[in-house]
Amino acid sequence: MRLNKPFIRLPFRFDAEALAREVRQFGDETWMAHPSALPGNSAIALISSGGGDNDSFEGEKKPTPHLQRCEYLRQVMASFGEVLSRSRLMRLDAGAEVSLHVDFNYHWFSRVRIHVPIITSPAVIFHCGTEAVHMGAGECWIFDSWRRHRVVNPGAEDRVHLVIDTSGSARFWNLVERVENQDPIETAAQARLVPHEPGKSVELKTEQFANLPVMAPGECTALIEDLIADFSANPGNDARLVESYTRLMRDFAHDWREAWLLHGHRSEGLPHYRRVIQTARSRLHPNRRALTASSNGIGVNAIFAQRVLNAALAMDGGFAPESNARP
Repeated sequence: MRLNKPFIRLPFRFDAEALAREVRQFGDETWMAHPSALPGNSAIALISSGGGDNDSFEGEKKPTPHLQRCEYLRQVMASFGEVLSRSRLMRLDAGAEVSLHVDFNYHWFSRVRIHVPIITSPAVIFHCGTEAVHMGAGECWIFDSWRRHRVVNPGAEDRVHLVIDTSGSARFWNLVERVENQDPIETAAQARLVPHEPGKSVELKTEQFANLPVMAPGECTALIEDLIADFSANPGNDARLVESYTRLMRDFAHDWREAWLLHGHRSEGLPHYRRVIQTARSRLHPNRRALTASSNGIGVNAIFAQRVLNAALAMDGGFAPESNARP
């Protein structure tokens, strides 16, 4: 999700030591390798598709057995009062890094990541756009995942963050708007402590409907028009290709609406939907970076594929696991 600033600190504080005690109960066998096999990157699923050990963006989200073992983690996650999507403990080994990338698929268009550092050191630096910060243990941050970002851990200790995905209610985004232009030190002074309350039971709200079986025509058009505006604003793009891609994408949106009006979510429409998607794919320029987004320099082919084409037909397998662009 795009934000007005690379980093925004939220006015919450958590007991990092209490969280760390819960993290340390898990052995190495519990940590899943990164879905893109990034060295030194691993995770424990806390809220996932079906409540299992997976990295899927699809389906009903449920708490995992790992989260059920962590009373304070549940309290921290419930304290936001938001509907939560895929959420994990994310570990970055000593000496490892998360290489420069952009999160641009369908999931990330409407969701933001809340980071709560649990185990860290001052050497761990998060880079986003032109800015860099150290997120201290027990703090709470969000960042603009549409900008190029990376994390480096040159220290001697593994870093562990609680990472929560959410779309956010009006209440959440009003809070963000209130603090986004504050100095993080000022935000820290206002932060509300969410303590560990032994024995306290909490309710977690999790995503039940991440995406429709067939993308609604209005959503399809909105996603496409946002992308057209982005690549049209890049003065380095060839004007004829901008015109061609604008036509291609709007043709897709019109044909998708026609197919949807005929078939809706009925399975009989699958061949029709597949043809519309395949036609659009066949019209893409063979150079994947023939056009690039003005906002972050990512190739338009990849954005269109991940944001729209791969997500348009969830009933046909949906969109792929996490996919990021490398510079």
